[in-house]
Amino acid sequence: MSDPHVQASKKRWVPLENNPEVMTKLAHTLGLSPNLIFQDVYSLTEPSLLAMVKRPCLAILFLAPTTEISTQALEKEEATQAEYEACGADEPVMWFRQTIGDACGLIGLLHCMTNGVVASHIIPGSDLDKLVKDATSLKPKERAELLYNSNILETVHKEAAQTGDSRPPAVGDPVDYYFTAFIKGKNGHLWEMEGWRKGPLDRGGLGDDEDLMSKKALNLGPLRIINSEKASEGRFSIIALVEQE
Repeated sequence: MSDPHVQASKKRWVPLENNPEVMTKLAHTLGLSPNLIFQDVYSLTEPSLLAMVKRPCLAILFLAPTTEISTQALEKEEATQAEYEACGADEPVMWFRQTIGDACGLIGLLHCMTNGVVASHIIPGSDLDKLVKDATSLKPKERAELLYNSNILETVHKEAAQTGDSRPPAVGDPVDYYFTAFIKGKNGHLWEMEGWRKGPLDRGGLGDDEDLMSKKALNLGPLRIINSEKASEGRFSIIALVEQE
């Protein structure tokens, strides 16, 4: 999807693949504990396939196609949404505005790693730990500049973009999909996190025993998008952040 901040950007990166091995390696390189990994989610509705996902699920990285339906839904919701300006230790979630073209995979990954219980698994002194500390007190515009000017993020992203199972598109090639992260915030609510929107979206409360793969979280989150498209799950890609056995 298009965003004026991204459209004006002089930087465009090669898009990442929503691949659990790619995202796990990138997360660990940045400083997420090796105890956490991503795994494929093959279905959000088939019980036998859902049972393959280790629980609790701590975050979801969701790849969806850009369509006329999704674009219209975005425009309708953003018409009544205020620009997000929160920051600091009391911020309900850590949200990163995207100002780098085709970097939505990295932004989604950052949202997965820096929110909820996952944030407690960041290795002290790591690049990710330093990024969080530097970003916490910054407003969204300054926080976006921090990412934009990060040589470390650019380097590790470039390395990750060359891995995976498919041929990466060239810089500047049209990209007809977008990444969304779903996390459980400090307030126990489901949050939908996309860096090209006006801010994070609170999709509603979850119980203490409801993780990101609970029926309620799926219905408020990724299944809401899939069902609105009246499309099969096969058009979407979902990976889950979980603890290793």
